[in-house]
Amino acid sequence: MRQTFIKTLVACALSAALLGQAQEAVRPYVGKPLQAAQELIRAQKYKEALNKVREADAVGNKTANESYVIERMRIAAASGAGDAETAAKSFEAMSGRISAADKLRMIESITGAYYRAGQYSKAQQWGQRYFKEAGTSSAMRTLLIQSQYLAGDFAGASKELTTEVQQAERSGSAPAEDRLKLLVNATLKMNDINGYVWALERLVTYYPKKEYWVDLLSRLQRKPGFSDRLALDIYRLSLATGSMSQANDFMEMAQLAAQAGSPNEAKQVLDKGFAANVLGVGPQADRHKRLRDLIVKRVEEGKAGQAAAITEAKAAKDGTALVNIGMNLVFAGDKAQGLQLMQQGVAKDNLKRADDVQLHLAVAQLTAGETAKAQATLKAVGGKDGTADLARLWMLHTRRK
Repeated sequence: MRQTFIKTLVACALSAALLGQAQEAVRPYVGKPLQAAQELIRAQKYKEALNKVREADAVGNKTANESYVIERMRIAAASGAGDAETAAKSFEAMSGRISAADKLRMIESITGAYYRAGQYSKAQQWGQRYFKEAGTSSAMRTLLIQSQYLAGDFAGASKELTTEVQQAERSGSAPAEDRLKLLVNATLKMNDINGYVWALERLVTYYPKKEYWVDLLSRLQRKPGFSDRLALDIYRLSLATGSMSQANDFMEMAQLAAQAGSPNEAKQVLDKGFAANVLGVGPQADRHKRLRDLIVKRVEEGKAGQAAAITEAKAAKDGTALVNIGMNLVFAGDKAQGLQLMQQGVAKDNLKRADDVQLHLAVAQLTAGETAKAQATLKAVGGKDGTADLARLWMLHTRRK
């Protein structure tokens, strides 16, 4: 793809260099080798064309117009030959006589020549010059950004890419996946964690692939101050986004859910693991089945003591128990009663971790299919230990859905 892009740039610039005839005639001694150079350029024999241009340039007492035509032909041949330095010198020698449109096309050619030669810093300089001359080509924007990245100017590339992404979003378009990936790499090279996460979040928004979610959730857990108590919440989002695939993760999540008072959720997790042939196979198959049997037993025990547990939770000053029972009921399929109990628990306004509760209420609402209510709940989640971060990522996931 990159080679096709460069060929397009060069072809555009060469066609500009071969446009029309000069207003003043050139002498045969100059015109004949230039005509030969033009034919060689069309045949893509650029080095031979350069030799013919030099032959024309060797003629003495050239007029200003002859010199201009020579330099114009030289820039075309040099660009095709990959001789960026020669093309750049020719451009400077005649830039005062060419139109704005031709100037932009020639700058494109020189930029492409430097890029193909691996001189990325100079390609970057000429790419920036193109836009200072009021160029608007999206292909040139791509070449500038790639030149910045390959030249090691990660800050410059990141700035250009961020602007491009923001413009796409303002216009209602999805930023290109390859641009977002390049932005991720650029910010990572700079160790710009905030920029890295910003780019990753847009990747999962527009291109919610498993590997992007895995990377983002892994990064979140390593964030300074992120609380270990939110491990189950990380698993919940991982499962919802389809980014959980390891048997140990299914097992760990099921055990954490059971410990949190949600055996019905634990059973769902295990059922999904078995259905995906992640659990119940391999050397740990018996262990997986023992855990499933234990969780099924917990579910049955929960049903037997459910009425008493609800009565006790309603009498408590703290609403946390009501929230936990309600969430378990939602995962059991009793969505209406479960959400009602959770709301009653929230209404007690005596919660040890209010942000955790709001996050769990949103997850339950999503499980019940109440996406709009879940989004409103997620907006209210605060906290500096990871709950607000998780709420933001859940919001990205719900918007995508």
